[in-house]
Amino acid sequence: MERYNYLITQMQKCFLSSRNLGFCFFLLFLGCFSDVVYAQRNDDSIQIRKIFDMALADGKAYENLRTLCKEVGCRISGSPAADSAVGWGYNLLKEMNVDTVYKQAIMVPHWERGNMERAKVFHDDTKLNITALGGSVATNGSLKAQIVVANGIEDLDRLGEKQIKGKIVLFNKPFDPRIINSFEAYSACVGQRYSGASKAAEYGAVAVLVRSMTQKFDNNPHTGSMGYTNELNKIPAAAISTEHADLLLSKLEEKPDLIVVLKMNCKSFPDKQSYNVIAEIKGKTDPKTVITVGGHLDSWDIGEGAHDDGAGIVHSIELLRLIKANGYRPRHTIRVVLFMNEENGNRGGKGYAKWVKESNEKQLMALESDAGGHTPRGFSISATDSQYSSIASYRNLLEPYGCHVFRKSDWGGGVDINPLKLDKELTINPDMILLGFLPDGQRYFDFHHAASDVFENVHKRELEMGAGSIGAIVFLIDKYF
Repeated sequence: MERYNYLITQMQKCFLSSRNLGFCFFLLFLGCFSDVVYAQRNDDSIQIRKIFDMALADGKAYENLRTLCKEVGCRISGSPAADSAVGWGYNLLKEMNVDTVYKQAIMVPHWERGNMERAKVFHDDTKLNITALGGSVATNGSLKAQIVVANGIEDLDRLGEKQIKGKIVLFNKPFDPRIINSFEAYSACVGQRYSGASKAAEYGAVAVLVRSMTQKFDNNPHTGSMGYTNELNKIPAAAISTEHADLLLSKLEEKPDLIVVLKMNCKSFPDKQSYNVIAEIKGKTDPKTVITVGGHLDSWDIGEGAHDDGAGIVHSIELLRLIKANGYRPRHTIRVVLFMNEENGNRGGKGYAKWVKESNEKQLMALESDAGGHTPRGFSISATDSQYSSIASYRNLLEPYGCHVFRKSDWGGGVDINPLKLDKELTINPDMILLGFLPDGQRYFDFHHAASDVFENVHKRELEMGAGSIGAIVFLIDKYF
C-alpha cells in the first residue's frame, strides 16, 4: 500500500503543473510495470515451490539411483555393465512417455584392469593398497624397483635422470588444505595422475605410484584416467591410498633404498560401440531450440558410481518427470542426454556436439550435473555479461532453497557439454549458455573414483534438493530466454 500511496501523491503533484505531465505518465507506467514484475515473480515462486514439493515429497531420483547402483553397478565404458546401463536408461525413459527416446551410437575405449593389483614392500612384505589408473599398461609379471619421491610433475626436473632412472616414482603432491574450493585443489594436483607416467618415463622411470586425489586420509585408493604421450615408452601407473602413501614415506625415512614390488595385469582392447541415451519433451512455442541437460552414464570400475555420476543421471531423468508431473509444457525443447564415456575419453560429449553441429541445431543452453549428489549450492555460469546478469537475478527465487552461488565461469559447465561451446571444431554457438550444477563439494573427493562411491553414501534429501534446483533453473531459463 505504501508504494501505491506514494505514486498517487506524486501524480497529484504532477497534475498541478502541465510541465510535469510527462513525468506523471512515467510514474504511471512505472507503477504498472512494477505490478507486472511483482506478479511474474510471485508466479515464479509458486511454480518453483511446486517443483521442489514434487521432488521432495514424491521424488523418484533416489530409488532410480538405487537401481542403477545396485542392479547395474560400476559401468566403465566398453564393459557389459555399461551396455546394461544404456538399456536401463533407455527403458526407464521410454516408460516415462516423453515425446521421444532414442540412442546415439558412439565408439568408446575398452580397458580392463584385470584381476591382479598388488604392491608390497620387498624387505618386510608390507602390503600397499593400490589400484591401476585407467588406461595403464600391465607390469608383465612382477616389477621390482627402488622408490623415488616427487612432489608433483614439476619436481621431476629437480630430481633428474640420475635419481629417477630405473626406479618407481611416487608422486606425492597432496591437496592444498588452504584451498577452500575442493575442485580447485583437485585441479592443482591431478596433472601428476594424468601425465605423471609419461613425464617420469622420459627420465627413465619404470613405473609410477600416485597419491590418491582426495583430502581424506584413509585406505581407499582412487583411480582415474591417465594418458601416454609416447606410445613406445609406456610404464605402469597406479594410485596408492593416502594412508599407505604416508606409510611408504615413513618407511623410506628408515630405509632410503627401499624396494617395492608391483604386479598388475590390466589391458587395453579395441574400441567398442556404445551409446548416448537421449530423451526429449518438445517445446510448445520454439521446438527447434534446445535446452540440453545431462550427466554421464559411465563410471569407473570400482565402487558403484553413485556420486560420479549416478547422481547427475538421476537428476537429469527427474527433470523430465517433474516437467510432466507439473503439467508444464516448456517453450523450448528440453532434451536429456545420458552421456557415455566421460571418464576416459569424452567420446559421448564430443560425439553429441558433432551430431548437433551436423544437424545445424540451435542450442540455447546446456546444463550438466557431474559434481555429486550433495546439498545444492548454485551454478557455475558460462555466458555473456547480459545473460549472466539475467540468470544471476534468479538468486532471490532460489536462495530459500540453499542455491545462492551464481558464479561466472570461463571454464564451462562440464566435460560432456563443454564441446558444444568451447571446442573450436565443434562449437555451434559461442554465445550459448553453459551451466554447471554446484553442490557442496567438501566431501565429494572422499568418494571420487573410489570403491566407497556407493549408493549408501548418497543422502536422499540432498539428492532430491539437487533435482529440485535443476528443475527450477531450467524452468526459469526456458521461460525468460
